[in-house]
Amino acid sequence: MSNQRVTLISDAAIEILADRGMRGLTHRAVDEAAGLPSGSTSNHARTRAALLGLTLARLTELERGLFADLISDADAGGAAARGPVDPAALAELLAQVMHRALHRDRHVTIARYELALEATRRPELREIYDRAGAGFREPAVALLAAAGSSDPVRHGRQAVAFFEGIMFDSVVGAGAAPSIDDLRAAFAEFLRGVLSGAPSE
Repeated sequence: MSNQRVTLISDAAIEILADRGMRGLTHRAVDEAAGLPSGSTSNHARTRAALLGLTLARLTELERGLFADLISDADAGGAAARGPVDPAALAELLAQVMHRALHRDRHVTIARYELALEATRRPELREIYDRAGAGFREPAVALLAAAGSSDPVRHGRQAVAFFEGIMFDSVVGAGAAPSIDDLRAAFAEFLRGVLSGAPSE
């Protein structure tokens, strides 16, 4: 199996999901979008479930690239091992990552929401989606611990929820995409709140 061909197919599927939604994603549509001979997608993913799994795997790879600076700092306890993380620097990094997700990589974010909803109906896709999610939640916990959180597991979950909430509201909700300055302020305020030591309600 050609990795280059699989990447081409997966990237075409992501574009289709972002542009046409789940109903528009067919093997034939992927062949056409990727400029491949008819039947090429079926050779690599014979069923719809296999195509969705292939697409989600590629989506996770792309998002890990988007979040690479955050994840590399937190993987294997990296952030904690190298010492404390400055909350101001972390807020800036989060703002930059979010800004890319809402602008340059907006189509990837939209495709992920399409797959997230589909995963609620397909157990086999849910399993892949949950594994991918853990790859982002675990680094969040490590980063919050390194930033001085008194309860990094809880605060890490809150950070992911806060991040996802801004993305959802900006991409498919009623809100407009925030500016980089808006994002800096939002993440700085969030981190001040969770790192202040004040008891939660």
